[in-house]
Amino acid sequence: MPNNQFKKSELYSFITGKASTAIARRLQKNFKQGGVDITIEQWSVLYHLWKEDGISQQQLCDATFRDKPSITRLVDNLEKLQLVRRVASKDDRRINMIYLTPTALELQVRSMEVANQTLNEALAGVTNGQVEIAKEVLQMVYENLK
Repeated sequence: MPNNQFKKSELYSFITGKASTAIARRLQKNFKQGGVDITIEQWSVLYHLWKEDGISQQQLCDATFRDKPSITRLVDNLEKLQLVRRVASKDDRRINMIYLTPTALELQVRSMEVANQTLNEALAGVTNGQVEIAKEVLQMVYENLK
């Protein structure tokens, strides 16, 4: 019997999002309590723009593992909140480059504080070694399936 047969139903539930869902719910709750008035989906887009401003919508799809319609909707909503702006690419006007606004840059510090607080809550009692093992295992699962 392969080693992955052990409590397969529990493992499947966990890998398919149990921990991720719990963290997402806590992060949304902490955003609300901390006065960060965005969704975690919007935050995930902003997070990648804070790392590299002025990337294309396709690059945002790739970075966030979302499809084009989802990113379009998220960018639309972020534009309405005046957190991002679309600019047609100089090389190809069919491509929209997404840029942060000053308001989004102001939001970065507070939202990252809340995100770090949430991650600390999630990892309470978990050693660095355990985190590294979890990352390795999940990376292997991802590599096996991509």
